[in-house]
Amino acid sequence: MRHEHIEINSGLLILFIIMVVSIGGLVEIVPLFYINETVEKVEGVRPYTPLEQAGRDIYQREGCYLCHSQMIRPFRDEWLRYGHYSLAAESKYDHPFQWGSKRTGPDLARIGNKYSNQWHVQHLVAPRSVVPESIMPNYPWLLENDLDYENIEAHLRALRLAGVPYSSNAAEYERNIANYGEEVAGMLDIDLARQNIEIQARQFDYDGLPERITEMEALVAYLQSLGTMVDFTQYEEGHFVEFR
Repeated sequence: MRHEHIEINSGLLILFIIMVVSIGGLVEIVPLFYINETVEKVEGVRPYTPLEQAGRDIYQREGCYLCHSQMIRPFRDEWLRYGHYSLAAESKYDHPFQWGSKRTGPDLARIGNKYSNQWHVQHLVAPRSVVPESIMPNYPWLLENDLDYENIEAHLRALRLAGVPYSSNAAEYERNIANYGEEVAGMLDIDLARQNIEIQARQFDYDGLPERITEMEALVAYLQSLGTMVDFTQYEEGHFVEFR
């Protein structure tokens, strides 16, 4: 009867709704004021290079996140297959992050350096040629399309507004040297973004086409960076099974 009394009294119902929403909002909002204490400091985590960031954009454009999460949970069956569970700090430069619970394909949080560049290229062009049971679609156009990176500087400036420490002046460049080392700091210079894409592509030749910079090049560069920034040997207890 008390419940019915609340339901038929619109003023009382509105009051209780406001109370419940307020409490729920506080639970969600208050922890954000302590985010610097919540997100642990992890040595090695850095922003993506311009080429990796371009690859991440392609990853999102092609909807890869719909079938692959990048969030290893702290459960035995998870870390036995994929490796150390995901740390919050690993996603601090991701906008948006690729966490989730939908897995048609395996989690990719530790995919970096598990396979060669050639394997990734072949897997993206014709997945069943390397994984016969795969239901992943083919992405042959990634090799056919040249990477469009004319506006990469503007993209990095937008990410900088969101808190990613890409540098645009000498003071920021010096801070990045202190945080990430001189080589990484040079890759985070906004004004040299296009040049850095060409340098990284030429140095690693992710797609096997040294005369071109393709969308495949950028996507493989991004995939090869996942899970490689942190030295997890200092956190591991026991042996993790190889990613399959």
